[in-house]
Amino acid sequence: MADALFVLNAGSSSLKFSVFVNPHGTVPLLSGSLDCLTGQPRFMARNVDSVISQRVWPADTPLGHDGAIEYLFRWARTGVLGVHRIGAVGHRVVHGGTRFTAPCVIDADVVKQLEALVPLAPLHQPYNVATIKAVMHIAPGLPQVACFDTAFHHTQPAVAQTCALPRRFAAEGVRRYGFHGLSYEYIASVLRAREPREGSGRAIVAHLGNTASLCAMHNGRSIATTMGFTALDGLVMGTRCGSIDPGVLLYLIDKYGLTPANLQTLLYQQSGLLGLSGISSKMRSLLASSDPRAAEAVDVFVYRVQREIGSLAAALGGLDTLVFTGGVGEHAPLVRDRICRSSAWLGLEVDDDLNARGADRISGRDSRVTALVIHTNEDLMVARHMHRLLADVARAS
Repeated sequence: MADALFVLNAGSSSLKFSVFVNPHGTVPLLSGSLDCLTGQPRFMARNVDSVISQRVWPADTPLGHDGAIEYLFRWARTGVLGVHRIGAVGHRVVHGGTRFTAPCVIDADVVKQLEALVPLAPLHQPYNVATIKAVMHIAPGLPQVACFDTAFHHTQPAVAQTCALPRRFAAEGVRRYGFHGLSYEYIASVLRAREPREGSGRAIVAHLGNTASLCAMHNGRSIATTMGFTALDGLVMGTRCGSIDPGVLLYLIDKYGLTPANLQTLLYQQSGLLGLSGISSKMRSLLASSDPRAAEAVDVFVYRVQREIGSLAAALGGLDTLVFTGGVGEHAPLVRDRICRSSAWLGLEVDDDLNARGADRISGRDSRVTALVIHTNEDLMVARHMHRLLADVARAS
């Protein structure tokens, strides 16, 4: 009997989960989510084919992360796992700081160090830690593994990680970390397996979704990325502004008396596609809209992507492969088309028919740069790390 590996991804008011089985812990069994944890919680679980379980709690009966973990474990033990039992839990942790450059087995010391990183990611890290603690409380002997969104980028050269501030701030951890690392690591593994030439060459991966970033990779290793100290930097996103002149922030503070909390709300929740359009943060809605503000928001999004592709191509010294992934990257052919056409100067030619059909390879036959569409799977990447780490622990014991 193979144990089931639970992969958890905790947000401020949500908990997403995936369950993997087989001797290697890499075959998907179930997935789902608990949403609105601080209001009217909703639970949904599905197997590969269909929804198998749903529940909605009465209004104003918050579960919190502790209650969500308790419910999830109780539900998992009702027989929905079949012959499997919960063997371990893996967590997608947003920030690993400078120490955690690879996945690790969680113990009390690791929890303390993750708590110390909360100031670097106050919108995400507290909920990652809260979920880890909840599992420790409910199942104290159950192995847990932390996988970090920042870890993949530790291979970047020092110049790509440095902020041009007095050195004392670097000693406090102020540097460019980069995020979406588990997604990029998964894409790198797919390239190595399916496209050996592309996997060992110069690639830019465009993780485009509600949050968005680009990563320049050479031989499957991160060279540069658009996100920096926080996941706010870089591209225009659903509700985040991306790169902005720091002088704008000084201006807003001076003119409107904005507090740090006001700025945080403005930059993370009210900007990006939503702020530009005044309509929606969702690319699908903007593409379907006839409102000129929607078109302008899409124009800005595409422009910023194409400009950053040029920057990352310069960091790589050229480009062999462009990969689209994430919700927009995988499902918005019009956006892909515009980005590819703006990158024609790099030798990229898009095939209209292949792109419209969402083929795996969308570049033309004569294109010098290969353009691919690859579905990302961060949860599977976590499960792979869990299997490897726990096998190492078992061999060492």
